[in-house]
Amino acid sequence: MSDSTEDVRSYTVRLELVDRPGELLRALEPIADNGGNLLSIFHERGNLTPRGHIPVEVDMEAPPDRFDEIVDALREEGINVMEAGAEQYSEEVTVVLVGHLVNTDLSNTLSRIQEATGTSVRDLSLSAPQGQEGESSARLRLATETGQTDAALSAIRDIADEKNLRVVEPLTAGGER
Repeated sequence: MSDSTEDVRSYTVRLELVDRPGELLRALEPIADNGGNLLSIFHERGNLTPRGHIPVEVDMEAPPDRFDEIVDALREEGINVMEAGAEQYSEEVTVVLVGHLVNTDLSNTLSRIQEATGTSVRDLSLSAPQGQEGESSARLRLATETGQTDAALSAIRDIADEKNLRVVEPLTAGGER
């Protein structure tokens, strides 16, 4: 690692932690072990992610090569990294899923979308006016890597087809599609 402070940059990592004693410490250890310097920690215990976990935002400083090692180390420890760095997730897209979302396991659907597309679920709104037995709709605001929105939408369509869900996609600029 270079001793030059010119190579050090600030980064934000957004994590999803299980609500158990010691989980925050477990998530911070790979950062310290790989040369990250903590600037701040925002632990949103009052909020839950769509999977029922706690979102935690960590601001840190690290050289770019060390930052990649930190993110890899977090993932190796089983920590769900929802967002890493300012540039990784720079595009957002909103889609609506309609169908039997509850009966087809919404949590599984969200997990599969994240795994298949590399997207991060930034926001979720669910409407189930007829309860578990009827159709429901979910508005998902997703963050994707630069240039990966089309691939993410394609994967979402495939998952929706498999679960017999409808996808309402965003309109694209310029009338192309």
